[in-house]
Amino acid sequence: MRVTVNGETREVAARDLRGLLGEMEYEGKHMAVAINYQVVPRARWPETALNDGDQIEIITPRQGG
Repeated sequence: MRVTVNGETREVAARDLRGLLGEMEYEGKHMAVAINYQVVPRARWPETALNDGDQIEIITPRQGG
């Protein structure tokens, strides 16, 4: 399936949001995810299906200054 993650088009095997995060090796508790401009609560990640053409934004905090 082809989706866009943080502005980059990718071919992914995952069929749900939690699977995508694992496939892309995102780890940790501090992140927010939106699909097609709708924030998805963490509790719904395992049940949130992905569809061909979805626009996904994964936001993680960064330190710096």
